[in-house]
Amino acid sequence: MTKFLLAVHVIAAIVAVGPVTVAASMFPPAARKALEAPDDPSALATVRLLHRICQVYAVAGVAVPVFGFATASDMGVLGDTWLIVSIVLTALAAVVLAALVLPRQSAILEGAEGAERAEVQGDGQEGALRVRAVDRAATVRLAMFTGIFNLLWATVTVLMIIRPGSTTGA
Repeated sequence: MTKFLLAVHVIAAIVAVGPVTVAASMFPPAARKALEAPDDPSALATVRLLHRICQVYAVAGVAVPVFGFATASDMGVLGDTWLIVSIVLTALAAVVLAALVLPRQSAILEGAEGAERAEVQGDGQEGALRVRAVDRAATVRLAMFTGIFNLLWATVTVLMIIRPGSTTGA
């Protein structure tokens, strides 16, 4: 049973967390492109798609710790330090994603859609430029939070592979 749970846990991590890390990393430069070219519908569509991928796979990512706990329980390692650190880092990554990455993506997307509407309605070049300048700074901050999220997951991955101090083998 342990091998099955471990396989599901690893597959869930690859299928759920992988797309979030890639799409979240692609979002800031795609958003900058959409903000620089508000008349390009494909640029805005890309930003919408990346945000949707992050939202959907973040929910699917709940399966990773669920199967992780089941695997750890079956292996009898719930009290091991490497696992406790991994759990804390996973929880921190979830908080970063839910509280810092996804809401900022939503705000940037709304700003890009607003710039597109301002451009279509002819509300003036100055207003659209001001929106783009504010959103460009927001994309830089978002890139930082996304990097933190990705670094947390990379650290968890390394801990899961190396398992320092584990007596269950490497």
